[in-house]
Amino acid sequence: MNNMKTIEIGGITYIELIPYGTDEWYYGISYEHGDPYEAEEVFKEGQDVEGRNLCLIHYPDGEIYRPVPKQPGIYPAEPVYHDGSIYILSVDFLKSLIQILRFDCNSHEIDIIEELPLSCVKNCYNLHLDTAPLTLTRQCVGTNEFEIIWPEKTQFEMGDHDSFYLRDGDKLYFSRWYEEGDDADYRYWEETVVRDLTGEIIEVYPGDVRKMPNGEMWHLK
Repeated sequence: MNNMKTIEIGGITYIELIPYGTDEWYYGISYEHGDPYEAEEVFKEGQDVEGRNLCLIHYPDGEIYRPVPKQPGIYPAEPVYHDGSIYILSVDFLKSLIQILRFDCNSHEIDIIEELPLSCVKNCYNLHLDTAPLTLTRQCVGTNEFEIIWPEKTQFEMGDHDSFYLRDGDKLYFSRWYEEGDDADYRYWEETVVRDLTGEIIEVYPGDVRKMPNGEMWHLK
């Protein structure tokens, strides 16, 4: 294997392409305590929250960047790509802060674009960044709660079996699944529910809608 390249990323053996809109940047992340919600539960129990190893890897050169150095109490989540930069949600449990960080893909500099008190959310369950525009959301499938925390502030109830996965301007895309019957008569199918920022349903599509790296929307049915 003469073309084998070794990437030293601290024992992380799985990387993914950063969503949405880049074919140059990948990320690898460790799971000391699971996701931020699980780390939050550990912190509430009075235990120490270890830092998390987050690496950004540039293709094709394999250069590695660590925009959020691993340190106790700081727990970053999976990054997203938007408009030439990589954005990272990070929770500082020691300072009770939610931070939104921007990594400039050209200068490789990191800066804080927003800080929010951790008390602005009920908890960190399914707390993550989406695009576009850059949006901080939270959803709880069990109670059907959905909220946008930043830059707007809105909250409404999703339908049963709904899961938010994409924002495109003022449209919010939710995947909804159905099942019926048993054994040979069993059927499972999905549809896409599009809502406005108040939660009102605008459109319903059979199948799935995906946003491609060039910004084009593909309807899969």
